[in-house]
Amino acid sequence: MTQLDLILTWIAQHGYWFMLGGLALMLCVRDRQQRVAVLRPLLIMAGIVVGSIFLAAAYGKLKPIIPGFPWSVASVRVSITWFATQVESYKLLSSEASNFVAHVLPFFELFLGLWLVSGIARRYSGLTASIILFGFMSAITYAYVRGLKIKCGCGVGDDEDVGPAALLRDGLQFLLPALLLTIGAFLVRRERSASAAPNQAASVSHAD
Repeated sequence: MTQLDLILTWIAQHGYWFMLGGLALMLCVRDRQQRVAVLRPLLIMAGIVVGSIFLAAAYGKLKPIIPGFPWSVASVRVSITWFATQVESYKLLSSEASNFVAHVLPFFELFLGLWLVSGIARRYSGLTASIILFGFMSAITYAYVRGLKIKCGCGVGDDEDVGPAALLRDGLQFLLPALLLTIGAFLVRRERSASAAPNQAASVSHAD
């Protein structure tokens, strides 16, 4: 594993602990305005954590499948082809559709990871991340119910067999941070709108 892979994977797998700690800290703050003030830097951290999940996932899908093999266009194509077989193993899509998903998903995860880290429109990046992660967990559940003995293929860390362990890991490490980011971003937006409303009303009254 390269240094970048190690860093992204570590943040993706352990970042939820920092988010839970931040959530506990925020809940200890009684004053509403101070709570929002604490929440804002936590959202920056949450964006980095959730963004790292998708960056690590994209990296894991695109990196050379043979350790130590140099990066190249050919190696990326081989990795995507291998990922396509993992997608097809879920037996949800046809071979053509699985191949399309394998070619699109890693690059979309790369885009989404950078979007999350940038902090631009956190409500929508967090919501997008939550929907994708929920869909991925639904696919794992479907494969497990059907009794398929396959690897999850998420690209973050070591591959696990689909089943309760994979669902617990993905729920805690991946989906929970995405949901906390989304809820927190919407709360900050609501508080901002609520605080802006009296100021607008006062400006209108002063103008009258």
